[in-house]
Amino acid sequence: MNECKYTEPVKGYEIIFKEVETDKVVIPPIERPLSETLIERLVSSIQKLGFIDPIMVVPEEQEGYYEVIDGQHRLEAAKIVGLEKVPAFVLPKELRNYILSFNIEKAPALKEKAIQAYNLFMEKLQQNPDMKEYELEPFIEYPFYITIGFVIERLGDRKFPGSYFERILQKVDEFLDMPLKEAEKERENRARKLEEVKIVLNQKAEELGITMSYEKHKIVSYAFQKLYGKGVRFLGEDFYTVFDNLKQAIQELTPEELGLTQGT
Repeated sequence: MNECKYTEPVKGYEIIFKEVETDKVVIPPIERPLSETLIERLVSSIQKLGFIDPIMVVPEEQEGYYEVIDGQHRLEAAKIVGLEKVPAFVLPKELRNYILSFNIEKAPALKEKAIQAYNLFMEKLQQNPDMKEYELEPFIEYPFYITIGFVIERLGDRKFPGSYFERILQKVDEFLDMPLKEAEKERENRARKLEEVKIVLNQKAEELGITMSYEKHKIVSYAFQKLYGKGVRFLGEDFYTVFDNLKQAIQELTPEELGLTQGT
């Protein structure tokens, strides 16, 4: 396949369409975890239809090598099928983090977004520890993704129920005006605070005989509404105060407030 070059019509940067060797495409450290189920489906699709959906890559520092920024599952499926080359769009290096972070097609789950955010944070920390955390805002949709990423990766809680606290975090977590080398400790502290609340939540659920996920989520919602009311947008309190209050409110909830009877 010959290279085909064209100019992107909105921003004017050059894109190259070409074949790349699969063994010369590397995986970025901030890529989301792979789905074995999706890879199996893609293998089946390639065997039936061929490889018709090009991956996106950016040039690596080593000549002839590329980093995949969209299409890791397709790349892995191609390797399983035995393809030595796959079609690819080669984008400018400066688009790398934007494409990785705002891949709308994939619509990754909260856990995956959080892991991506954590890995990007750590990558930038290693590269430039004096970089202000708020400079990550163009690449990470919400700052609480970083905090949940710290819960999952730093604290090792792979089953943390981040969705229970998502709406609250949107109101109280923010990009920090401090260097990454300092923000790292602050993010870990915030992660530990979330873990404290999760422990209290599990204790309350056990006390009430609750086992279903949606019912635990209900406990968090009721406790928050009891504190701040419905539809509140601005809380006027800092991260730690809000979650300390939430922890206390969860402990004090009664079965009657949740529409339960004791032991059900």
